[in-house]
Amino acid sequence: MASAANANLNAVRETMDVLLEISRLLNTGLDMESLSICVRLCEQGINPEALASVIRELRKASESLKASENSTS
Repeated sequence: MASAANANLNAVRETMDVLLEISRLLNTGLDMESLSICVRLCEQGINPEALASVIRELRKASESLKASENSTS
């Protein structure tokens, strides 16, 4: 039973490594933790396109805040 669990864990790690490499090739800017969260959300039924849209909007908002902080400094 333990070997089956180890095989499953290794498969999950390998899958996440492949997804991270694809993410890097596509210049998503997601790190392993963020990508893992996105995968889990999609597994829970979240629409991937909606999730991508939210991430883009959050990045725009973050950039706007950083720009406004830099202009007031």
